[in-house]
Amino acid sequence: MPIAMATALLGLASETQAFEYGPFSLTGFVKAYASRVSNHCERCQRDPDAARQFIWADDIVFGKEFGSKTQRGIQVQPTLAANFDLPQGFKFSAAFAQRWRDGDPDLPGVVYERSATLKHEYYGSLVIGNFVSRGWNRPDSPYASDVGQTVFSDSGAAYGILTHALRYTSRELYVMDGNLVLEGTYAQGDTRWKRNKPEFFELWALWGQGPWVIEAVAQSGKNSAPAAFAKTAFKGLTYFPDRDDALLNGNSQGIFMLLTKYQIGSEYEVSAGLRVNRWSGAYAVALTQGAQAEWNNPFNVNWGAVDAKGVANPGYSARSTDLMLGLRKYINREWQAYAGVTYLGEASTANPRERGQSNTALFGSLGARYDFGNGLTASAALNAVHYGRKGLAPLSMPAHDAFSNIDSRVARKGHWVSFEANYKF
Repeated sequence: MPIAMATALLGLASETQAFEYGPFSLTGFVKAYASRVSNHCERCQRDPDAARQFIWADDIVFGKEFGSKTQRGIQVQPTLAANFDLPQGFKFSAAFAQRWRDGDPDLPGVVYERSATLKHEYYGSLVIGNFVSRGWNRPDSPYASDVGQTVFSDSGAAYGILTHALRYTSRELYVMDGNLVLEGTYAQGDTRWKRNKPEFFELWALWGQGPWVIEAVAQSGKNSAPAAFAKTAFKGLTYFPDRDDALLNGNSQGIFMLLTKYQIGSEYEVSAGLRVNRWSGAYAVALTQGAQAEWNNPFNVNWGAVDAKGVANPGYSARSTDLMLGLRKYINREWQAYAGVTYLGEASTANPRERGQSNTALFGSLGARYDFGNGLTASAALNAVHYGRKGLAPLSMPAHDAFSNIDSRVARKGHWVSFEANYKF
């Protein structure tokens, strides 16, 4: 596979039905989706608004009925850009992008992209502002999304949206009979934090030669809200640094990821991913008092215990490994068929309280996609999930019913059929 095909395949270049006027362009996508899921329990959690890391989110309402349910939604993400040619081969561009789900911001308080880029064919490119990390968008497209396994790209310890960030990407380099792209990213997050200053580093490498494309991503984030959801924004420990900076002691998390695609002739394509997750853990701290007390974002807490220094509700470090494998077949120019699986593994931790570290999850999809041309595609898939045990979900999952709407505390397994129409412009 020539490197031009590899870079297009991996999203460094893409064909869209852009709306253009002078130096301005409007691109993006509109996606409508629906699913019919089994073993779904509507608001079965006793405290339905509590995040999974809080112990009062563990309990479910006993005796509540569960069964099949239809769910649907619409996502819209436009990107407005301006592009200018400068002297001596330089190009300047600026972009603004936001995503809405069913009319509301997908991630409240977070802008997907607000950036400026200076690019040169020989010197590479420099980007400043807010934009998505490689730890999220590289596994998402075209690896996981090609084989129905966005559960892999959306889970784990990566941060997905960077704020106050700077990124340098090299030009294509010829290495080991293939083409190599290298990149480094640094992000500051919310600069109002003084004691617990957020700090983020990411390294990314892409190498392509013949039928192979191989990528590596290493990411480390310090003093942002701990999470197991790759769309999480890297900003700070809470939204109130003036109030909370002196009350908290920080945390860190990161990933190392390998991704690969391999073309088998002109009909088949294999995708694979391996991700190692690392969390430092985060102590649970009440930031305000009273019946409606506000808390920080804890992670992997031994609730009710104290550490060696007598501090209550200690958080414990954890590590886990997740895997993805998929196969795509090009039936003809319009039709593709695919199969994919994701395995979210157990976590290694010294926490004596069960917080999901002993559980696993296996997700699978079998589907087909039709390309109508001019940016419009439609797909349908049969999907299933099987948890290793009934109880709290694996630490790589942000919620006990994430990605499938099948709660690991209610049912050990379940299935769903999904439909999607996607228009890229």
